[in-house]
Amino acid sequence: MSNPADMKFLIVDDFSTMRRIVRGLLKEIGYNNAEEAEDGAAALNILKNSKFDFVVSDINMPNMNGFELLKAIKADDSLKHLPVLMVTAEARKEDIVLAAQSGAAGYIVKPFTKATLEEKVQKIMQKLAATA
Repeated sequence: MSNPADMKFLIVDDFSTMRRIVRGLLKEIGYNNAEEAEDGAAALNILKNSKFDFVVSDINMPNMNGFELLKAIKADDSLKHLPVLMVTAEARKEDIVLAAQSGAAGYIVKPFTKATLEEKVQKIMQKLAATA
């Protein structure tokens, strides 16, 4: 990925305000290319039909939660390379452990700042660049 601004993000959250906030923060950081999905099932459908570079997903959602989405992404050969940043309102240790074990690239707790999101995304990108 030559230019970070070209990266395509998928923001997955059942709360439209939260999707808007994340999209706004990504834009402030310099990532202008983002789409939204209201739950994991919709996200998986979008991911299978379009190319994305990064997924920011809430954990608690109806239909298909963030962990189920993460497992589905990691089980799909065409999607498993995607970094998934998990977002949740609850900082439960078992959730953090499960996210890491399931292949999440990172984890942030709501509410978070632009600086937190930027730092996490950059760390994940650096890790990806190192393994690419």
